Amino acid sequence: MTLLTPDDLYNVSRQFEKNNDIIKRATGQGIRDICESVYNTRLGNEKIGIIPITAGNGIIDNFAESLFTITNYLKLDGFITNHTDVAGYYEAVNQNADILLMADDYVFIAHNLRNGKIATNHVCTGVIYAEIASRCKYADTKDILVIGLGKVGYAGASHLIRKGFNVYAYDPDNEALNSAVQELGVHPYDIHRDGKKFCMVFEATPNENTITKDMISERCLVSTPGIPCGLSPELGNDYDVDLVMEPLLIGVASMLYSVI
Repeated sequence: MTLLTPDDLYNVSRQFEKNNDIIKRATGQGIRDICESVYNTRLGNEKIGIIPITAGNGIIDNFAESLFTITNYLKLDGFITNHTDVAGYYEAVNQNADILLMADDYVFIAHNLRNGKIATNHVCTGVIYAEIASRCKYADTKDILVIGLGKVGYAGASHLIRKGFNVYAYDPDNEALNSAVQELGVHPYDIHRDGKKFCMVFEATPNENTITKDMISERCLVSTPGIPCGLSPELGNDYDVDLVMEPLLIGVASMLYSVI
């Protein structure tokens, strides 16, 4: 979780509402409907225990509070434990939490104590952002571009392959790209030679300006959890792009739906 900062977490609900409006406009459905469709689950009255973790770089300011805001927004019964780490885990279990949320520098998980299901943020974020990109209602093709094949991008590419999309992928790390070609069957995309443009783009890198005008068509949908954004504001305006980018709530919603 080291890529998130307190500034990224400011006013999570407002950021989500803005992005949910874009998702509805570009796909015809909101994030709750999409999550229900992907995971075939529905949120109920689950009790969510949020445990601050001090390992590694320590607690990110506003992170637990943002998760608490998200659980309330999703009409779930959330609480932040008074204690951290193992003591916080013990406290959450004793308060009869159904699902635990906790993160260190390496992994952010949701663990359903009732059914044993466990989910990681990088997989669930990759799946839901890739799914959003794939639902562009203006698309007349099954071709979709994935930029970045780290943990999030690979999970999203894998999800799209399973859904039958023609996945083109780019990563400057040739080893990562070759692995995805061999393991998933994605098509390698050469940003300098291919000249192919896409109306559906899933971007999953921590870099700016990874998306160029040679990659995208007019009125395309770009779905990215990346911080900072890979699409420049100027390019987004010029090409009338529907940009979905929100730092936390969409991924957390995906995690919670996945473990119900």
